[in-house]
Amino acid sequence: MPVKPTALQDRYRNRGTAYTLEERAKLGITGRLPAAVENLDRQASRAYVQLEDQPSDLHKYVYLNEIHDRNEVLYFKLLADHLEELLPVVYDPTVGDAIEQWSVDYRDSRAVYLSIDRPGDVRASFESLGLGTDDVDLIVVSDAQEILGIGDWGVNGTDISIGKLAVYTAAAGIDPTRVIAVNLDVGTDNELLLNSPTYLGNRHARVTGKRYDEFIALYLETASEMFPHALLHFEDFGPSNARRILVENADKYRIFNDDMQGTGAIVMASVFSALKVTGGRWADQRLVVFGAGTAGTGMADQIYAAMLRDGATAEQAKNNIWLVDIHGLVTDDMKDLPDYQRVYARSKSQADAWADTGADLLTTIKHVKPTILIGTSTAHNAFTEEVVRALADGVERPVLLPLSNPTSRIEVMPSDAVAWSDGRALIATGIPADPVDYNGISYEIGEANNALLYPGLGLGAIVSGARHVTDNMLLAAAEAVAGQIDVSRRGASLLPPVSNLRASSATVAVAVARAAAEDGVATKSHDNLIQAVHDAMWQPVYPTGVGEDQQ
Repeated sequence: MPVKPTALQDRYRNRGTAYTLEERAKLGITGRLPAAVENLDRQASRAYVQLEDQPSDLHKYVYLNEIHDRNEVLYFKLLADHLEELLPVVYDPTVGDAIEQWSVDYRDSRAVYLSIDRPGDVRASFESLGLGTDDVDLIVVSDAQEILGIGDWGVNGTDISIGKLAVYTAAAGIDPTRVIAVNLDVGTDNELLLNSPTYLGNRHARVTGKRYDEFIALYLETASEMFPHALLHFEDFGPSNARRILVENADKYRIFNDDMQGTGAIVMASVFSALKVTGGRWADQRLVVFGAGTAGTGMADQIYAAMLRDGATAEQAKNNIWLVDIHGLVTDDMKDLPDYQRVYARSKSQADAWADTGADLLTTIKHVKPTILIGTSTAHNAFTEEVVRALADGVERPVLLPLSNPTSRIEVMPSDAVAWSDGRALIATGIPADPVDYNGISYEIGEANNALLYPGLGLGAIVSGARHVTDNMLLAAAEAVAGQIDVSRRGASLLPPVSNLRASSATVAVAVARAAAEDGVATKSHDNLIQAVHDAMWQPVYPTGVGEDQQ
């Protein structure tokens, strides 16, 4: 005889052993739990002990997912209490390992799957959630073409969207009942997946061209019509699509691409802090980006915009940015040059004047004498001793940002960069790094982790009801992050730690909401913006009593 589903089987309302005896009787679950009645703190303590007993980060990831599937409040309580420790478990880098096994390990899903083979199902797929026009604040979508350095993983990449939403909630209190994770299944070029009997996605090559563009347009139109107040977050799209989708739709939709805008803004935060040390102006910076993909050019875009705001002309700002890839300085004669690189491409004659065989990274640095060197190449140890010393010879306090991760892909280890620059380089990295002791000074290495910025940006956009995400909102977020750190001491970090991320996100959200109002894109106003931000932050606590919706 079938058993009627109970509150214990609903992840959104389940409290497990925290239900009182009276509540258990009211809900018809008497005898379904041990006699003890615990509070959330006690439950979280036990769960943390069980978590620590897991043999690997991937096992911890699976264990946390199991908690998420049965008790959402407990899951986020664990994350909030141990956020710095668990961020690498619920997202990068551990989520990459989970994605590779996703189809094999599939058990349950919290996502919406939109297939390019069935575009007519897009609206029905969203309708199946039973959510109204005012019920959604945030949607994270990915087509999983370029995931965290591991490439194309098709429908396996669904956990990218789910993991990103988990960070939004843990770090900034975005209400987890008001978000949607979406996978756009447009096929995959991953032969391993296509040949696997367990693969759960569309078994064909990635669709490109007009049909792909029409599917993206359909997603944007449907999502924005059905959930007009939702921020549409794009994640891990391929370089040929990410920038184009953002540029073509930024003025029409409430759209945000973390790989481009979020990464660019966290770099801006690092440079804001560095300029407090050097006393320099944005308009006077000379930027070299090594690794000219969408992330690197997104960073260049943000710094270009900052140069303009500081008084540089468009021509001056463009002429202060150099992109370098594996073939050397990006020049206008290169074949099949993507649009996002073409903006900053230098003339072939300029490269020829520097070197007979074209300008490589070292040659470019020697001639440009950049004030800022960014690495997004994933080329491990590309910033050699000769490169770092040339950088330090060019300016007194260069900004050095080797941002590729994990450690096996970083352009230079911080300990080497500090020594080779004689302690003069201002460094932030894309990986967590221990302080570096050099000549009696401890150099703290800030981690350029997007989690410092995008959760607060999203919260600020939600609280302000921003119609668009503007450059000024990104700038405000970057300044708010940089404003949380004191750089007056030699060796101080350029970025705050992630250990107090909820408070940090609230600060960022206030700054973003104010910028939205200044730009005229805010649709909500508040007498006390700081209080409004804090009131909007969902807390991982059990509500008092059992309401009608629990029965």
